[in-house]
Amino acid sequence: MSQATPTLAYISGSWRAGGGGTFPVYDPANGAEIARVADCTPEDVAAAVDAASEAFKTWRLTSPKERAAILLRIRDGLNNNKDAIATILTRENGKPKGEAAGEVGFAASFFEWFAEEGRRQYGETIPSPAPSKRLVTVRQPVGVAALITPWNFPIGMIGRKVAAALAAGCTCVLKPAEDTPLTALAFAKVCEEAGVPAGALNVLPCSRSRVQSVGAALCDSPKVQALSFTGSTAVGRWIYQRCGTTIKKLSLELGGDAPFIVFPSADVGKAVKGALAAKFRNAGQTCVAANRIFVHESVHDEFVKQIAEAMDAELKSGHGLENGVNHGPVINQRQFDRLVKMIDESIAAGAKVVRGGKPGGGLFYPPTLLTGITLDMPVAKEEIFGPVAAILKFREEEEVVRLANGTAMGLAGYFYTGDVGQAWRVAEALEVGMVGVNEPMVSTCEAPFGGVKQSGLGKEGSLHGLDDYSHIKYICFGV
Repeated sequence: MSQATPTLAYISGSWRAGGGGTFPVYDPANGAEIARVADCTPEDVAAAVDAASEAFKTWRLTSPKERAAILLRIRDGLNNNKDAIATILTRENGKPKGEAAGEVGFAASFFEWFAEEGRRQYGETIPSPAPSKRLVTVRQPVGVAALITPWNFPIGMIGRKVAAALAAGCTCVLKPAEDTPLTALAFAKVCEEAGVPAGALNVLPCSRSRVQSVGAALCDSPKVQALSFTGSTAVGRWIYQRCGTTIKKLSLELGGDAPFIVFPSADVGKAVKGALAAKFRNAGQTCVAANRIFVHESVHDEFVKQIAEAMDAELKSGHGLENGVNHGPVINQRQFDRLVKMIDESIAAGAKVVRGGKPGGGLFYPPTLLTGITLDMPVAKEEIFGPVAAILKFREEEEVVRLANGTAMGLAGYFYTGDVGQAWRVAEALEVGMVGVNEPMVSTCEAPFGGVKQSGLGKEGSLHGLDDYSHIKYICFGV
């Protein structure tokens, strides 16, 4: 990036003040104010949507090859500025810089992937039932896409959405999370320098007090033809209802509550390593984080022993810009207070503390290990979204599959086993959109990401990632 991190909104190719003044962005690791950022309003939304609608007239007509060239320049811009963007991300999100740098690379991978997939949006030739007709289909972009992204992966989720939308021929209005707007604005700068046409990408940060009005303006606009949201199920339901009047294409990636199962045939050491990654990455603040950890009674004690030792040896708390730190703070006071209440109530209900369990200083919550969990405890009923591993015992495969599926959510699930037959049975039986079998890291640009039940609609990434930003047009020729 050629200049300092932007703090203004990005609308129609220019940097503008927000109609609501500015709002502060804080470093969750120490509470320091980092910057003051443009606070956008519904009026700013209207300006951005108009700009995107106008830009769509020409962007949709660019060839897939031309769009691919721009996407590849965005990829290069992200990779070339990885250190600078990772530093911004760590300061406003709190995750360790190594993780932040990995996330920038993850975002870049989607621009490479969709640069290629955009050139393969094939239509079909359909055998005609009549000799006088020829039937074909073509794919076309839907129009302006509104993209609402979360704070826990402030550039990874932007990359996954923007790359697909631009590759399909759509133009974008992006609203980043209020906790992490600086990363989104740094991304906009990369796109500007990569030659994204004015209006094809617009970025509207806003304060928490304006989130609902700005979101409503995006949902209500008839010029917005697609909306993609990553966040909580509660907000997803509201968006789903709000978009009903304008009948938009929707893709929703919502709450998690992922089960993590350790069967008796599993390699316990590998299962511990997998649980550590699936549970404590980004301080447990991921939608696919292991939430309920079911361990067979025959290996329960050994698993608890090994994971406690691994937590002691491998997890180091601190500011994400410090060397060796791999465990950062909770994002904000609201999330921190929710986490403390959940853990305190579970301990009061009988959960046994093996590690952690008491708040640290500021927004730091220590890596925590709880055993003796029962299904009526908050940590078993709610999505924890924090660095707390809650262990439940089980006896039979059928029992644990039933327990794992006993939730309204269905995003991801994980299990460890040495039994090939069991691997297939359980993978097919889990009511989730993604399964990791002896593997905790399932996200990649090549594979479809998305859930079932109340974890959302649609798929991001993979060859299916263009579907939410395009429609199939059928053409019938008389000959």
